[in-house]
Amino acid sequence: MRSTIAAFLPVLAAFLLAHPLSSTPQTPTPALATASASELRINGAVATPLVLSVGDLKKMPRKTLSVLNPHDKKNETYEGVLLAELLQRAGVPQGEKLRGPALATYVVAEAADGYRVVFSLAELDSGILDSDVLVADTLDGAPLGGQLGPFRLVAPHEKRPARWVRMLKSITVVTAAVQ
Repeated sequence: MRSTIAAFLPVLAAFLLAHPLSSTPQTPTPALATASASELRINGAVATPLVLSVGDLKKMPRKTLSVLNPHDKKNETYEGVLLAELLQRAGVPQGEKLRGPALATYVVAEAADGYRVVFSLAELDSGILDSDVLVADTLDGAPLGGQLGPFRLVAPHEKRPARWVRMLKSITVVTAAVQ
């Protein structure tokens, strides 16, 4: 655990330098501003940028996760697609290709309200860690409603749901700059 945190700190520092924290949500870029609220964009340092609908996710390999939501203190069952699967479809290095400078790559998940979280790419690679981070479109058998969806990022193995992102609108892959 300590080595995972130590490896993540430089990635977090690079993110904070590139994306200073602000008390007000950032204005979306023009390309994202025209995106439909029912689309998920995967862009940045990817070979193939993606714009996905709920229908697109329904056609991909699905995973179901049962988790305890610490906020509500109740069990919830989410269904969707692993974030690693979506990143693979976008051409992001994984497995044996995730080495060297690619290990300094990170992912920014952003909600419609401007809330953003960061994951190192290594945290999402099943060859390194079984994170099971899920882009969910279904909660307890029903589509995610307006306050949660249409997409929600769920990180089931974390002690707090601080990196769960409701109303997920974009996943941006960023390669940390070399100093």
